[in-house]
Amino acid sequence: MGRVVYGNSSARDLIALKRSLDALPPVRDSLMEKIGSGLLKEIAERLAAFSELENLAEMIEKAIVDEPPVSVREGGMIKPGYNAELDELRDIASNSKRWIATFQQKEKEKSGIKSLKVGYNKVFGYYIEITNANSNQVPEDYIRKQTLANAERFFTPELKEKESLILTANDKSKALEYEIFMKITQTLSTHSRELQETAEWIGVLDVLTDLAEVAENNNYIRPQLTDDCKILIRDGRHPVVENTLPGGFVPNDTEMDCKENQFLLVTGPNMAGKSTYMRQTALIAIMAQAGSFVPASHASIGIIDQVFTRIGAFDDLASGQSTFMVEMVELANILNNATPRSLVLLDEIGRGTSTYDGYSIAKSVVEFLHNRGKVGVRALFATHYHQLTALEEKLKRVKNYHIAVKEEGHELVFLRKIVPGATDRSYGIHVARLAGVPEKVIDRANEILKELEKENMLEDAEDSENGKKEKAKQQHAIHR
Repeated sequence: MGRVVYGNSSARDLIALKRSLDALPPVRDSLMEKIGSGLLKEIAERLAAFSELENLAEMIEKAIVDEPPVSVREGGMIKPGYNAELDELRDIASNSKRWIATFQQKEKEKSGIKSLKVGYNKVFGYYIEITNANSNQVPEDYIRKQTLANAERFFTPELKEKESLILTANDKSKALEYEIFMKITQTLSTHSRELQETAEWIGVLDVLTDLAEVAENNNYIRPQLTDDCKILIRDGRHPVVENTLPGGFVPNDTEMDCKENQFLLVTGPNMAGKSTYMRQTALIAIMAQAGSFVPASHASIGIIDQVFTRIGAFDDLASGQSTFMVEMVELANILNNATPRSLVLLDEIGRGTSTYDGYSIAKSVVEFLHNRGKVGVRALFATHYHQLTALEEKLKRVKNYHIAVKEEGHELVFLRKIVPGATDRSYGIHVARLAGVPEKVIDRANEILKELEKENMLEDAEDSENGKKEKAKQQHAIHR
């Protein structure tokens, strides 16, 4: 309709419009049946209000051929029988020889000159040629055009008129077709509002039917929307991954509120499903608020104003931003704009810098979001900084969860199930083996890991002993 209104549409656009308009009556009639949905009833009423649009489809049907050319300036788009003048021009353009032969026979009979003939040349156009021997039989309405040695050439007003038509019929027919086409588009333009509103309501209906089909085919359920901050999802699934993952999708629960389960700290190995779990939670919430059924056995969603995500790694080197800088820019946007009504997904914050810097940033972010606006922000935070799991004891609305795995010798089986509690291992070396890293590198990595863990155990023991001595000194000082 935009092209129609601005005068740059094609005949093919009109045919597409006609086909859409032809589909309206059965759609409208089906909606007029017993339907309990208020929205579907409203769509039916809106479509019924524009019943006169069927007349536009009929107009296009009568005027435009079923398979029109791309150009509107080259003719061939208006049906025969729609316009008498156009039919005549086309007939003249395509049947000029037949008309000339008929005209010639008619003039022979009229004048009684059997040798009379009608000819044509580029200089003089069409003419009636009569030999000098028959000059005394020339009809009075003939007008002399050219004198030859043995003959005279004449024309009549009728021949002159037809000559002009014959020579210009093709161009005139093209111009007339375009004029007819523009009149049709002008008529359509006067109904642009009704057409566009109809398209909008059909678009709404299209979305609803798509959502219904997806829900029916994938066993979705109707979610409940609430005005609190709770998010309760039972057997939630990722709407895309579940249809592409071989071997079936493992559903998971999500339970969030503003009292005890506001900030979920998710640990576990790479590739175990942390990111999928977080994203499916956000997608289910978005789908619910969009009016869709959702992939779960139960879902109760507290209204969310915005979903913020910091997932994945990429850079913008052209503008001088490293991977870590991009991560920090996105993090800054989240921290500055998230509200208690928001849902925040954070995946591996701080991994792009040194361990101490990264851990410090990650811990500070957890504390900031937990304490934001006194009531905090709902967040899912995936991390390999296992030290952060200790925050569950210090921040009342932080809860630890981890993705369960099963070790079978050197093999690692991802169970894809999220369970309460923390894990103290990332299984990075196992994942490296799965990725095909040479075994020599894997063996050496295991040796280094054991050395580091041993050193860490000694440090922890030393710190514990020093802590006991310091505590004893403090108690002695208090006693004194």
